[in-house]
Amino acid sequence: MRFIDSKFVAIAFVGIMLGMSVVSCKGITGKKTGVDSDSVAAAKVDKVMLPDTVFASVDDLTYDVELIDTVTSGILDNLINPYDTVPGVFTFRGGQRRDARTYSGKIKGTPNRIVQDWVFRTSARGSWGGGSGWTGEPVYVKWPKEQMDKFRQSSPALTADFSEEEIIVGSLCEQLYFLNFANGKESRKSIEVGNPVKGSVSLDPALNGSLYVGQGIPTQSPFGHLSVDLYKHERVYMWDRDPKAKRGWGAYDSSPVVAGQFLFWPGENGSIYKYSRLGNGQLKMHSALRYVVKGDGGAGIESSMAIYKNYGFVGDNHGDILCINLNTMKPVWHYDNHDDIDGSIVLEVEKDVPYIYCGCEVDLQGGSDKRTHFVKLNALSGTKVWEWSCPSAKVNVRDSHFDGGLYCTPLIGDGDCKNMIFASFNQLDGSKNSEFLAFDKNSGNLLYRKPLTFFAWSSPVGFYNEKNELYIVIGNSSGHLYLIRGKDGEILFDQVMSSNFESSPIVKDNIMVVGSRDGGIYRFHVE
Repeated sequence: MRFIDSKFVAIAFVGIMLGMSVVSCKGITGKKTGVDSDSVAAAKVDKVMLPDTVFASVDDLTYDVELIDTVTSGILDNLINPYDTVPGVFTFRGGQRRDARTYSGKIKGTPNRIVQDWVFRTSARGSWGGGSGWTGEPVYVKWPKEQMDKFRQSSPALTADFSEEEIIVGSLCEQLYFLNFANGKESRKSIEVGNPVKGSVSLDPALNGSLYVGQGIPTQSPFGHLSVDLYKHERVYMWDRDPKAKRGWGAYDSSPVVAGQFLFWPGENGSIYKYSRLGNGQLKMHSALRYVVKGDGGAGIESSMAIYKNYGFVGDNHGDILCINLNTMKPVWHYDNHDDIDGSIVLEVEKDVPYIYCGCEVDLQGGSDKRTHFVKLNALSGTKVWEWSCPSAKVNVRDSHFDGGLYCTPLIGDGDCKNMIFASFNQLDGSKNSEFLAFDKNSGNLLYRKPLTFFAWSSPVGFYNEKNELYIVIGNSSGHLYLIRGKDGEILFDQVMSSNFESSPIVKDNIMVVGSRDGGIYRFHVE
């Protein structure tokens, strides 16, 4: 991702990979299906593991799985989505499916305005300044009494404004901030994390005191990803440079995600790491997947992994979509979506079959016909359901270029918009600005497109009223916040509320919290 500085019969199996250190592959090593089809039985997917199947599309990959922990089984100990069992927003877009539904807002009637409640000003040190950038989504948590008591007994950093409702956000100024959700004041002292944070921090849903933070820009060493012990209020784990990585860039904009007893963390170095979670910020690396596609060299992953059962889904900056068996860390299928993928994959289950949605930018494409592509795939096989594409391009602004296409993570509609999915796209059909688009989820038909100003990387969020009507808020780089009726795209509110919203918001009730490149972390409410 370019940033502009001042930027799938189910089979349960056990014991796989024990005693192996590295499995090197060109193509397939498991049960191979010669034709990618949708014939995989889905009747029991809600009860058992998804199968150890490998599709022919994996022939495009050369990969190796390094097993670091030869004692611990790599099989997920359960398929429960842990983010569905705790109140709050603990990872980017709320949980394993990255669908944001876990924090859809609630409003009354027809809203017509967005009002600022408070703003917290971060430090502004360094060339990247303060506030938050892409994706920059905060964590929102409402701590149980047991945790509150433990923090009061152990943490040296609590302030007079420490509260059960807390916002945690990583900043471009190399700090990790803790804010009182009600008043926006610091609830704990900030933690210096060594390098700017562009991605979204992740709180362990076990509430075991672990917070996970990826660094985005190397202003000093070490540079990589880290974890924090919230009880001691200090960094306790750091993963720096990986000598086996397929790519040299060691940033981590991807927001890590929990499945079973493990944490999965994709990196921009072309590796996907699987960790055992030990609590109190402690991690033990279990295994790592490293891959290249068609001899292109390593491709970094900036998007955040979506998960269904024991399958994980990622998109990389060469346009590859990979499905990975999280038990073995081996690829299940591969799909070429043309160009750089930064917006995270969104997953939805329809009649017991999971589907994913993914869009790309216009970054690597040459020639005159440069296009952004938005696809719906069967998540069990990687089979395309539909594809929409549109001409797009890079735009030069003040001696810097901005890639066209999709940067945000799409929003799946519900209620009166149950058949719809929404996303913002940049520089379509020769425009230098962005547009907000709505698609029919079943056919892929474009339902409407609404012009916005400049570029839009922030992800849309949804609010539903008592009639289950959807209203959407989206921000853009010129500081606008838009309030849009989901059904028809009518813009009900459009006002400059800051200077640059690259970050994505979190939502609770009729409230949203979002960071800006202007150095502020803002709380707004919709009314």
